[in-house]
Amino acid sequence: MNSDYTLAIHSLTYLALQLDRMSTSDAISESAGVHPVRIRKVLSLLKKHGYIKSKEGTGGGFIFALDLSEINLWDIYKITSEGALQPKCPESNEQCVVGANMKRVLFGIFLGAEEHLGEYLKNYTIKDVVGLINQQK
Repeated sequence: MNSDYTLAIHSLTYLALQLDRMSTSDAISESAGVHPVRIRKVLSLLKKHGYIKSKEGTGGGFIFALDLSEINLWDIYKITSEGALQPKCPESNEQCVVGANMKRVLFGIFLGAEEHLGEYLKNYTIKDVVGLINQQK
């Protein structure tokens, strides 16, 4: 899983806790502890897929476009990290039974793992993440 996934969840959760007002990429990046450019990249992806909307200029920023319960963690995984669990296999000796088949075998195993991960992540929405964050207060 790559950091875009966790930054997307962080950004959406931050926005969810600020539902009554726009939030800037600078504020979100400060919360996440990363450079604003990284957050803007993730926010751009979230906007492209219709999860958030933005307004430029004074008083602008980012805000939710959907209800918190409509965004599950699997949806975010698919746009930020799909295929991330696939093993990176070096070019193997095709003359060897192991080398000729390892990539295909591991790909099948990890594809199944990603499917199981998806079924699990579908059970959690951004609303659930906000609830878990609020329990920590």
